Amino acid sequence: MTEMDKSTSVTDTSWRQRLRKLGIDPWLLLIVFAMVVYGLVMVYSSSWDVSWHLYHDSSVIFHRQLRNLALGLIGLMIAAFLPLRFLKEQALPIIMLAILALLVLLLIPGESGPKRAFLGGSIQPSEMAKLALIIYLAKWMDSKGERIGQWGYGFLPLIGIITIVAALILKQPDLSAAITVCAVALVMFYIAGAHFSQTLAIVLGSASMGFLLVQISNTGRQRWDEYLGGLVDIEKASYHVQRSLQAFFSGGIFGCGLGAGREKFGILPAPHTDSIFAVIGEELGLVGAALVVLLFALFVWRGFRVALNANNGFSMLLASGITFWIGIEALINMSVLLGMIPFAGNPLPLFSYGGSSLLVTLIAIGFLFNVSRQKLQGAGLKTNVATYGLGRRDRRRRISRLGHSRSN
Repeated sequence: MTEMDKSTSVTDTSWRQRLRKLGIDPWLLLIVFAMVVYGLVMVYSSSWDVSWHLYHDSSVIFHRQLRNLALGLIGLMIAAFLPLRFLKEQALPIIMLAILALLVLLLIPGESGPKRAFLGGSIQPSEMAKLALIIYLAKWMDSKGERIGQWGYGFLPLIGIITIVAALILKQPDLSAAITVCAVALVMFYIAGAHFSQTLAIVLGSASMGFLLVQISNTGRQRWDEYLGGLVDIEKASYHVQRSLQAFFSGGIFGCGLGAGREKFGILPAPHTDSIFAVIGEELGLVGAALVVLLFALFVWRGFRVALNANNGFSMLLASGITFWIGIEALINMSVLLGMIPFAGNPLPLFSYGGSSLLVTLIAIGFLFNVSRQKLQGAGLKTNVATYGLGRRDRRRRISRLGHSRSN
């Protein structure tokens, strides 16, 4: 072995040792780093024309995203090393009540009617509510123990919690965020040990309520009609979907080149936010779009692996909820732009421009790192719920209890 090879080997070993001491999951770190860098490149490519028209400077939006990223990384570091015991104890009085207060403040009538954010769109409580609800539900479901499957002890209170949060978000109005909140809560409830009948009841109830809301809302009914029409004839789809599909078609397999896309020049709506996946498809082609899908698939794989290795119920539910939330947001965004589901205004996590979305997503990922640190460093919390598994005997989740916290 040459001196250079020895030096490289020592450096690699030292790098791995430092991550191990910090308890950081190296694969999850690598995946998130790749997504953040990829997202920054595409934010600049998709926003410079919009930035020029709005501010006469092609870099303003990109610089704001860098600022958002810096704040998000600070939040990630705090979340990664914040004691989860403190998070668990303060989930209700500090986090949940604060977010509910912000959602209520949004309902105060303004000069421009309903609103979704404060400070000109800089602060979106609905984004914060998604993470806050995950933290609260992780604590709440963990505290229920084996009784989570009881209708009066677990099911009905959960319905009340979801209804309050979703209703406040719907009043903004933000139908897509409300649907996301319900979907995440449903998955967490199922993982925590809900009966299949309870899960089915929530699914059917949520689907019925969602269909009713779509029918009584002018915007929702229009989007539903455009979706059904687009399945038969693409020219009957919404303008947004038509331009997105045109961008993917123009990109082909390898794309027209980074920065060379045409749809972002005032043709494709919101190219640097909700439609950034379409810009990727046009400029980097099927290869670039497939890379985005692969990165999110790897993230979901690694996130659920972290949840599976968690050493207590609260951490497992927290990691599961965060992983599913980010994964479903990405799936909805990409599916909408491909005309596969009715239109929804979900951002593409870590890719779309936006302060609230990027900040909250990075903080959530910080909690994922925190859960992985528990496993690697042997940290633990006392919990009522311990081992979660699938029991084939009764075809539902089986929950076993421990009288003490797990430790390595």
